[in-house]
Amino acid sequence: MARVFSGIQPSGELHIGNYLGAVQNWVRLQTQHECLFCVVDLHAITQAYDTDTLAQRTIDMTIGLLASGLDPERCTLFVQSHVAEHSELNWLLNTVTPLGELERQTQFKDKAQRQESVLAGLLNYPVLQAADVLLYRATLVPVGEDQLQHLELMREIARRWNTRFGNGFTFPEPQAQLSTAKRVLGLDGQAKMSKSLGNTIALFDSPDVIWEKLRPAATDPARVTRKDPGNPDVCNIFTIHQGFSPPETQAMVAEKCRTAGWGCLDCKRVLADNMVATLTPIRERAERLKSSPRRIMDVLRAGAERAGGLARETMTQVRKRMGFLARDAT
Repeated sequence: MARVFSGIQPSGELHIGNYLGAVQNWVRLQTQHECLFCVVDLHAITQAYDTDTLAQRTIDMTIGLLASGLDPERCTLFVQSHVAEHSELNWLLNTVTPLGELERQTQFKDKAQRQESVLAGLLNYPVLQAADVLLYRATLVPVGEDQLQHLELMREIARRWNTRFGNGFTFPEPQAQLSTAKRVLGLDGQAKMSKSLGNTIALFDSPDVIWEKLRPAATDPARVTRKDPGNPDVCNIFTIHQGFSPPETQAMVAEKCRTAGWGCLDCKRVLADNMVATLTPIRERAERLKSSPRRIMDVLRAGAERAGGLARETMTQVRKRMGFLARDAT
């Protein structure tokens, strides 16, 4: 059984892009492997953020993950900053990470171009990702294609540390588990679905809000009038159908789109109904969890304790191999 690690930033409420792209897969993986899932609040502070809301956003993200089906009896769910060894290993791995490799990361170059002053945390973001995974000696990392470059760097960092310090204890080189979910764009049909861009549907949105957001959402740009045939393969609404509608409905939607058998609002109405059917139980579970804040913290404390035990085992070996003086040395 593989050990899996994956993390998600505490952006607050989960949206359907998170759910279809990652969380559904996590729920399945927890029944197949030993899984550690982490709310990565240390990653969240590599850009400007609101200190007054970070803690609540972390709680809200935890509620969303639990309501979506993560089971603390089947996986370890915890907050990144609650296990201090993440930060320690991050620093130690920086000492074997070439600067050039960090500067070549596509995501760093894209984000750096949009910032007037580039902070070191953005550059070292992939090193912290490596520390997150290697700390638990995880062998499988569920990622999208946009994270493959970071995963390859993670493998290179493990390889460099093992070569220099291994001596009987080595980090496994983690393998990617590519998501089979199609990338869901925002409701504008242009950018990645993001809460900061205001182009999302949250998992906890009411049926009325879901419909209000879906109605103006972008579809196939070539379909100007109801009489024009469309192409579901380039329509983001059809991509969302593939996440929420059963196969027979997807086939019907594709046929009616290609033959101009209905208008885009008809297509969206069916999608809204299927989304409501899937998301209502999640929203109801979330409401119950919100009324039990002690239960949320109990889950996170227990998760941090389990994760911390694994982390301490790793760091004992890492410190020894790197030559540090042990605190209990005599």
